[in-house]
Amino acid sequence: MKPLSRHPKSEASGKHASETTLIHAGTPQGVLSGTVAPPVYRFSTVTYDSVAEYEAAHHERFGHLLYGRLGSPTTWALEDALCQLEGAGDCLLAPSGLAAIHLALTAVLSSGDHLLVTDAVYAPVRQLCANVLSRYGIHTEFYDPMLGEGIAKLIRPNTRVVYVESPGSHTFEVQDVPAIARAAHQAGALVIADNTWATGLYFRSFDHGVDISVHAGTKYISGHSDAMLGAVLCAPHMHDRVRRHWSDTGTTVGPDDAFLALRGLRTLSVRLERHQANALAVATWLEARPEVERVLYPALPSHPQHALWKRDFRGASGLLTLVPGAASENQVRVFADTLQLFGIGASWGGYESLVLPGLPTRTAGARPWKGERSALRLHIGLEHIDDLLADLDAGFTAMKQVA
Repeated sequence: MKPLSRHPKSEASGKHASETTLIHAGTPQGVLSGTVAPPVYRFSTVTYDSVAEYEAAHHERFGHLLYGRLGSPTTWALEDALCQLEGAGDCLLAPSGLAAIHLALTAVLSSGDHLLVTDAVYAPVRQLCANVLSRYGIHTEFYDPMLGEGIAKLIRPNTRVVYVESPGSHTFEVQDVPAIARAAHQAGALVIADNTWATGLYFRSFDHGVDISVHAGTKYISGHSDAMLGAVLCAPHMHDRVRRHWSDTGTTVGPDDAFLALRGLRTLSVRLERHQANALAVATWLEARPEVERVLYPALPSHPQHALWKRDFRGASGLLTLVPGAASENQVRVFADTLQLFGIGASWGGYESLVLPGLPTRTAGARPWKGERSALRLHIGLEHIDDLLADLDAGFTAMKQVA
């Protein structure tokens, strides 16, 4: 057989609004043109009619239907759509968000390199740095997420990457990504950003100086809590290096998860609108509660970096943190246990509301978490706002009845 080839990416992202790009990017072309949704290609082996045909097909390793691990029209469609949404030069898929982060970091780091990571980072990245990268001889230093251009003082001759996550997990600091990128690039370092919270719809990372953007596609991209997926999006100058590393390490995703993520992506804009509206209503309501010390959500005018968020972001998603006032650990647990519409779970980004108690992880010497009380991370789902507020009110009522 003559294998299918990947069609050039369309230019939809440069002609239309992002909401329109989400609908039309990555749609079938060629022999499948006219079908709305790409089919699921399940295969491992591709056969050929002759050795010469096999050799010709494999002369160029990428962009053709060669072997299941190297992509299919299903995965290509998702990659192309994500590229257009965020303005990337290339996209590589991984089996989870953490796998995508590992792929991005190991593509550009080597033994003896120095890595700067925001102290507000997604907790599993700490384990990745401590348990995996350290064995490769890569030294990680955690920095205050509020440094901005001050990051320049921490950059060493062997610093290769500055890793940002804006807003930060649990504590939601909004980083000055353009300032950090300017300082990093001036010193010859790259910037890798975790853009899961805002997605490419609300934060165009490459417009702000990012070199590689990573996503837990399990969350808002898929949006339905039924697929595991990660994505690594690259600026054009990082394309060849990261794609070669992706191929060499055997990183791949199944076609069914890619299909589910592409289906979820089509409704990303309308889902995020509802997530944002519900989250802002909940956050505003929580701020007025006497049981609440503060609410960490960048879209709130009271947030310390609200102006920075308005400058760089088009919107906010549904994830926020509630810091209770003078509540015991037992009261916090009772609050979470009482909620009926908020499942207790570690993920977020699906249609459902979630709650997760716990203290934010911090590194001594960077920006320690102030206070000993647990925080409650809330993912505000797509339920009716009145029902969510009633559920939270019941949680506060139960919390006050115990010591």
